Amino acid sequence: MADNRTMAQMLQAPIEGYEDAIVVPPINANNFELKQPLINLVQSNKFTDKEPPRLILTWDDLVSKFINQFFPPSKPTYYRNEIITFFQKPNETFNEAWERFKGLLHQCPHHGFSELHQLDTFYNSLSSNDQDALDSAAGGNFSDKMPQEGLAVIESKSKVHYSRSRANDSRVSTDAPLSNSSPSNNSFDIQQLAASLKI
Repeated sequence: MADNRTMAQMLQAPIEGYEDAIVVPPINANNFELKQPLINLVQSNKFTDKEPPRLILTWDDLVSKFINQFFPPSKPTYYRNEIITFFQKPNETFNEAWERFKGLLHQCPHHGFSELHQLDTFYNSLSSNDQDALDSAAGGNFSDKMPQEGLAVIESKSKVHYSRSRANDSRVSTDAPLSNSSPSNNSFDIQQLAASLKI
């Protein structure tokens, strides 16, 4: 069956799946009054929609207008392109790249990419050193893992790497210079630093 929607209609954010996020609160009062200062405040807000009367008649109309007002069709297209063309920056750590990638996915919750596609895109965006380290953390080839296992490996590696880099930051920021330490302490500190830099 042919889809007879226009491109603009197809690009609109779906309204399904927001039932839990947008809930009509119960009205516990039988009668209530809206005071004029509150009405003036709402009318003076420059961010209110200037929609013609009787445009929104159902809850689905309101959800659709809200979603498309604050998440117009151009945003998902932009973020999908950012996700597809994602690459780890030259001086970006594994953890920073993973956090940035998750941020892009979060910015476009209805991106439409399967978990497999997301993991494959992220893995292929990494530097060869980080790909090797991820393969090592996976106990072989990263792509031999099930998607849930692969995600767990990435999350685990990201947390370990992050905690190691924080430990390195605290060690580097100590005030005691190495030259005042005994030779055995120097070699121990260098060995610890070298060990913590391995991924």
